Amino acid sequence: QLQLVESGGGLVQSGGSLRLSCEGSGFTLDYYTIGWFRQAPGKEREGVSCISSSGDTPYYDDSVKGRFTISRDNAKNTVDLQMNSLKPEDTGLYFCAAHYTPPGTNGCGTARGLYGSWGQGIQVIVSS
Repeated sequence: QLQLVESGGGLVQSGGSLRLSCEGSGFTLDYYTIGWFRQAPGKEREGVSCISSSGDTPYYDDSVKGRFTISRDNAKNTVDLQMNSLKPEDTGLYFCAAHYTPPGTNGCGTARGLYGSWGQGIQVIVSS
């Protein structure tokens, strides 16, 4: 069973920054597309960003484009989400998820059904 562990959440003021990290436990993330999702209270879980196994052409939802950056750190076996210029509407429970893709795969998507392994989620609260 693949295990993903998120870290780095917390409370931050509007305009601030947080860096979330998704670590693979017991397996290497090198061969997996990793997606970041969030769920605000009373809302559906939505895709925020994803990065393929090759690391090329990451995807960002329009709501976070230009503010969030996703990156892979293969040495640490993590995929990080740097979140800048945070807004109150970024508040939610953030999840990382993984699905296997062959090495060198470019491009990714955030359709939830693609992802078979999910972390437990971590809270991000942005105060106004």
